[in-house]
Amino acid sequence: MFTGIIQAVGHIVRMQPQGGDMRLYVAAGKLPMGDVALGDSICTNGVCLTVVDLPGDGYWADVSGESLRLTTLGELQEGSPVNLEKALTPQSRLGGHIVSGHVDGMGEIVSLREDARSIQVVVRAPDALAKYIAHKGSICIDGTSLTVNSVNGAEFDLNIIPQTMSETIFGTYQPGSKVNLEVDVIARYLERLIQGDAAARAGELTMDTLADNGFLR
Repeated sequence: MFTGIIQAVGHIVRMQPQGGDMRLYVAAGKLPMGDVALGDSICTNGVCLTVVDLPGDGYWADVSGESLRLTTLGELQEGSPVNLEKALTPQSRLGGHIVSGHVDGMGEIVSLREDARSIQVVVRAPDALAKYIAHKGSICIDGTSLTVNSVNGAEFDLNIIPQTMSETIFGTYQPGSKVNLEVDVIARYLERLIQGDAAARAGELTMDTLADNGFLR
């Protein structure tokens, strides 16, 4: 688990295709690596990756075909900057929100504009994820925990303060940039819970399902 508070910006050193998936070598930048062991998790642009080798100044990680299809990792190039966060410990401060590192889909930066000392960023989510994004709710973008200012259909806007701009890869975004999105885990589980017994059967959540499980009168 993670908090969405970025600890360092690293960069991709090497990308090695491995017969359908990928092995990445990530330089860790200022991320302290002294307490990182093989098998540990590091959130890399919002994706939870397992450390498989420690060359000293960074880490190697395997990226599955599923992750390559559903995240932006497959679109990165050698030299691309990435947000990094080590996994939580029992002593960690939960400064952001609960982040699993399991990306739900890719969004797209629609616009960026100055708003006093901050930058207002509008992001378009896939239609299937729009229902999980709420006004003043939490959203994780490329591993960064953020608060949703407002929602308009599948688009939502964020206020990015100077600290976030300087300490994450937000400063590299342009209209059209693809980003990894992870919605609030509570919203995902709440939808499944509301389905009740119907969760064991394939299909969308319907008004009949809500009524059958006592959520409507």
